Amino acid sequence: MQNHEEARLDALHQLGLLDTAPSESFDRITRMASQIFGLPIAAVSLTDRDRQWFKSRVGVEHQSIPRDKAPCAAVAESASTVLIPDLLADTFYADSVLAGQGIRFYAGASLTTRDGFSLGALCVLGTEPRTATPAEMAALHDLAQMVMAQIELQHAFGRIDPLSGLPNRTQFLDDLADLGRDTPGRPRLAVLVDLARGEQLNNGVRAMGSAYVDAMVRDAARALRTLLGPDRTAYHVAATQFAFLAPDGVDEGRYVEQLGALVHRLRARSSVQFVMTTSVGVAPFVTGETPPETVLRTMHSAALDARALETPVSLYSTAQDSLHQRRFRLLADFGAALEQPSQLRLVFQPRIDLATRRCVGAEALLRWTHPELGEISPAEFIPIVEQTSLARPTTARVLDIGLAQLGAWSAAGIDIKLSINVSAANLAESDFAQQVELHLLRHRVAPRLLELEVTESAIMDDAGTATAQLAMLDEAGIRLAIDDFGTGYSSLAYLQRLPASVVKIDQSFVRDLCRGERERTLVRSMIALSHGLGYRVVAEGVETAEMVGILMAMGCDEAQGYFFARPMEASDFERWFAGGDPALQAA
Repeated sequence: MQNHEEARLDALHQLGLLDTAPSESFDRITRMASQIFGLPIAAVSLTDRDRQWFKSRVGVEHQSIPRDKAPCAAVAESASTVLIPDLLADTFYADSVLAGQGIRFYAGASLTTRDGFSLGALCVLGTEPRTATPAEMAALHDLAQMVMAQIELQHAFGRIDPLSGLPNRTQFLDDLADLGRDTPGRPRLAVLVDLARGEQLNNGVRAMGSAYVDAMVRDAARALRTLLGPDRTAYHVAATQFAFLAPDGVDEGRYVEQLGALVHRLRARSSVQFVMTTSVGVAPFVTGETPPETVLRTMHSAALDARALETPVSLYSTAQDSLHQRRFRLLADFGAALEQPSQLRLVFQPRIDLATRRCVGAEALLRWTHPELGEISPAEFIPIVEQTSLARPTTARVLDIGLAQLGAWSAAGIDIKLSINVSAANLAESDFAQQVELHLLRHRVAPRLLELEVTESAIMDDAGTATAQLAMLDEAGIRLAIDDFGTGYSSLAYLQRLPASVVKIDQSFVRDLCRGERERTLVRSMIALSHGLGYRVVAEGVETAEMVGILMAMGCDEAQGYFFARPMEASDFERWFAGGDPALQAA
């Protein structure tokens, strides 16, 4: 008998129903039972070790009563229907808690699992003695079956994660919604625990197989159950992410500090603690007012902030979240911008030969006029686009517009080179060089007039593929330039092998030229190194005559920057170019 009771309790606890929020799916059945019997009280009552806990209740204020002499306990123990017309007339129940509260009538139908374990009862209660018809008892039995079907549906179909044994994201969202209906308007804190970074998971699976992730998840689930205790629920909301609610009424700042200790305890209890870096996001919300999906999103946003800041715990930041949402909107809208010629355009910034002060080229720079947000800085949207699949069509669009303009200039006698930036994604394309040649043919532009700028980091992302593409471009007669020189991480060995002919010194170094001898020595060394390797050197970000003089003394070949001209629309560039000496135009 004792072994059966332990097995019954284990079956109950495995379902994860105890101490969860009220649920409309259960409340609907409970209300139906109350209406069928015409009684004021009904409940879905689960029989725990020493209590009757109500998953759903009508006409009852408290959530549990002691198990001792509770009629629902008799239902659970016998797994059968129990009918008591008058508790006061029953020698066993006359002195029970229910009888003491004025309850006289009780009827309960067993909530029995497929394995034969009774979890408790669907019960109806009244304050007057009465009997029940066979039709009423049959209806109560049918409703109890409906409750069990709901329980099994939640457990077997998308509510309990089979690996962790914890309620999943669907259940978390439903419980948040139920909490909002049950206790609206209360400020609460939601917590997301993210066990490891993406690269850690990928490397771990590669080295140890999927069992590595399984062990991490099981360890974390067990640890969270222990750390949270029996009165609180942890949810498995993503592959290696868990969520739970902070206790009601906690101090926000103090609780965030406490969560730092929780991170350490989680790691200490894990069998793979040395290949996981846990971050925790905390999101405030108001029950019934903040949509459950928003709670989950803001928790995740806070956890990402924690990972970016390399801190164990981060509280949700409205400012950071707004920034992320803006980035996501820009990314989504940029795809549409590629299809609408009116939104994207090129401007052109001159490149000046320092020895002759003549314009020998221009850099094509992409600009975006958003239909609602207005002008979007390239410093904001370019880094976002370059990390996505939009990088390739973006470069294709710039090549198409830029080479069309270059072809028109060449036909009009404006003999300059045009520089266009390409990304790491472009260099990973196996046919990128051929695509560039097709653009040149389409617009009837000589290859010598096109210069493609690539950053050191773009080359190093996949050095083998990038070098092969650069070699094919070089063979086609297209000039290549290394952009933002000095900010990447390439080695001298790669610089010696690259078929580029131009190095552009990043403006962060050029703008420091006037600060002191140390800064000038650095730029002087970069110019000398580049010349020694056979590169022509271009300085970016030149803003003053003093900078021009220093760069000329160092032997720098070309320069671009606001001292000579800002980026211009094509028509303005043409007028500027026709004006003669760029140095005079700059003055």
